[in-house]
Amino acid sequence: MAPISKAKSLDHFVLTVKDIDATVRFYEELLGMRHSSFPAATDPSITRHALNFGTQKINLHQSGKEFEPKAQNVQPGSGDLCFLVEDSIDDVLKGLHDKGISLLEGGKVVERTGAQGTLRSVYIRDPDGNLVE
Repeated sequence: MAPISKAKSLDHFVLTVKDIDATVRFYEELLGMRHSSFPAATDPSITRHALNFGTQKINLHQSGKEFEPKAQNVQPGSGDLCFLVEDSIDDVLKGLHDKGISLLEGGKVVERTGAQGTLRSVYIRDPDGNLVE
């Protein structure tokens, strides 16, 4: 069966979080993302929050105050995210150790398969428990 259309890239995705400020700090300090805010399309008096990186963004929903429409089963800590970074993964690993960030997978670099081939990865958790590779 032929597809209706072909996806070409990711524009944004949504994370439901317990604490927007803690999430913003985590992603700004560890991955250099930029926080932005904007009025909700359905009600300009409501402020939305996002984390921007490259040409993509992560929209943030406050748990219990999600915007409609939303995923059917929202829950903080249910994400499993993988980001490509500009820096050497060995330097990233050292920076995480220096900041006292708890690492998974024995606290070392591991090989995984990503969309573009083999990746050298480190694994951590964000403030909500989402897995971040």
